[in-house]
Amino acid sequence: MEERLDEPLDEPRPKRIHSVLFVCAMNAVRSPMAEAIARHYFGKSIYVQSAGVRKGEPDGFVSSILSEIGIDASKHKPRTLDELEEWEGLNFDLIISLSPEAHHAALELTRTIAADVEYWPTPDPTITQGSRDQVLDAYRNIRDGLMYRIRLRLKQTSSKSPNDGEGA
Repeated sequence: MEERLDEPLDEPRPKRIHSVLFVCAMNAVRSPMAEAIARHYFGKSIYVQSAGVRKGEPDGFVSSILSEIGIDASKHKPRTLDELEEWEGLNFDLIISLSPEAHHAALELTRTIAADVEYWPTPDPTITQGSRDQVLDAYRNIRDGLMYRIRLRLKQTSSKSPNDGEGA
């Protein structure tokens, strides 16, 4: 491709992300799923955590659908934003909220910390009714959507290829 010298070079380059926090309502499904996916693809170059506005219970379907793609999330223990702040502080470049409640909490955090906040509306698969296969499909849809967005968003700021760590 030929480079044109008359094109403006003032396009802003994406800010390098060193740390990202995923937040949802209870840190049981969406945010731990996002955390596990982001760690799988970018864990060597970006610090990744997740938390909830409230504390939920671990969800076995999350471990199940992540193990299908070679990611182990079985050791995840739900935690709240307050717990995370107490344990290690909330020093993140980017906070990605996955539910309306989490987005409100993330915006409140920016009163005291300098972080960019992005809202990725993500449906709650736990409300899916039907057979086990239908419920698992709902979880897989969330997993696949998060995987796509995470790889697209974080690959621009990472030195690691988004294909690294992916199975054959």
